[in-house]
Amino acid sequence: MTGSLYSMDEKRIVKEIDKTDPSVSLRIWFKAGAKDDPAGKEGLAMLTAQMLSEGGTARNTYEQILEKMFPMASSYYASASMEMTIFAGRVHKDNLDDYLKLFYEQLLTPAFGEEDFSRIKQNSLNYLKTTLKYSNDEELGKAVLYNNIFAATPYGHITSGTISGLESITLQDVKDFYAKYFNRNNFVLGIGGDVSENLVKQVWDNLMKLPEGKENTFKDFAVKEIKGKKVTIVEKNASATAISMGFPMNLLRGSREWYALAIANSWLGEHRNSSSHLYQVIREQRGLNYGDYSYIENFPNGGRYQLPPVNVARNKQIFEIWIRPVPNETKHFAFRAAMREFKKLVEDGMAKEDFELTRKFLKNYVLNFATTTNERLGYRLDDKFYGISGGHLLTYRKMMDEITLEEVNSAIKKHWQYGNMEIVFITDNAQELTDALASDKPSPISYATPKSQDILEEDKEIINFPVKIDKNSIKTVKVEDLFK
Repeated sequence: MTGSLYSMDEKRIVKEIDKTDPSVSLRIWFKAGAKDDPAGKEGLAMLTAQMLSEGGTARNTYEQILEKMFPMASSYYASASMEMTIFAGRVHKDNLDDYLKLFYEQLLTPAFGEEDFSRIKQNSLNYLKTTLKYSNDEELGKAVLYNNIFAATPYGHITSGTISGLESITLQDVKDFYAKYFNRNNFVLGIGGDVSENLVKQVWDNLMKLPEGKENTFKDFAVKEIKGKKVTIVEKNASATAISMGFPMNLLRGSREWYALAIANSWLGEHRNSSSHLYQVIREQRGLNYGDYSYIENFPNGGRYQLPPVNVARNKQIFEIWIRPVPNETKHFAFRAAMREFKKLVEDGMAKEDFELTRKFLKNYVLNFATTTNERLGYRLDDKFYGISGGHLLTYRKMMDEITLEEVNSAIKKHWQYGNMEIVFITDNAQELTDALASDKPSPISYATPKSQDILEEDKEIINFPVKIDKNSIKTVKVEDLFK
């Protein structure tokens, strides 16, 4: 093929060319997500994506697709986040022609079969009714936190939706959502690997077979201000307590302030990093749990991933502290410990030694974020979303050489605060915790193994650290009543 049937819009094409890569990666970003779920149909964006990932086509059943993909050792998938739906795949270039036939077929002529729909819808309901509520307290806490912070906004439900929303979705709803958002004017094409210009044109031409439609542009909205500390206790029969806390933050990657705050956040609670401060205080020194982390961007499925995920970009972010489950008898103490450390950082800022060490770490750590063509392609799409012309990863490293301690501490003062946040506990005995939080009663702790005198002296401060939560700002929710 030497020419394109349609004029290619280079602004809507992202390339990550690597002639040494024997594979070809495709990532097509459709500008739609859970924020576009109609009222009463929460979960529709995700369900539609799953139909493109686990459903049949006009030519092949889902089982036949799996059979044809298996010899290629390849696959494709679709996934919806709050603002991005990604249809993506990767294949060795020797199998490209056969692979693309199935790839195009799935995207352009999905069968939307009743049997696939029933299966996928039931699996989605099972996730909300059972898996999330009873098998993953970490993700459960974060889901409740996000729902609370973004209540009454387009972000006001998790991407999986609600139980009543899913139950109300019909197959026609899926077809209508697909027809509205999966159109030729509402995508950005990402392609990477050993890619020729002819291949780019071929893929573009096939995407132009999508129906005519409109670009789905972001419509800004306000997030309700949090006043004071608002606590939600999700009561369930749990042997350990998961804790999440946070507040909305008007800061997106790409700005100099974001990279300044990234240094403070990394020192406080870099994901899965044992040298971060919260990890040292709660896990390493006291052995209360597996890990303690903080975030200035959405980080879904944190229990599964080591590094930040790509293509979950959003225009509204929160600051979040995630305390992985601690023994129930230590939940009040662990909560106090985290709040005390965060308050100290907000009030005192970073020390020069910690600042220097952390920015050197980050300059090298970011090199691990995109070691494959496919991952780099994902970051390029995110750069397009956030409008970062120089590229996030290159900018990240550059900023680590430029940003000063004064800029970091200024960003902390501007974007972080201690007094107003949403807090979620997943735990048993909600009344006991309510009384303890409202009265600010001491939270003594004992250890199975001896601790140093320094730790024991610090514990005396933590045990009595005042958090000051109004009893009227504490509510209890039964786990079975969530996500209805």
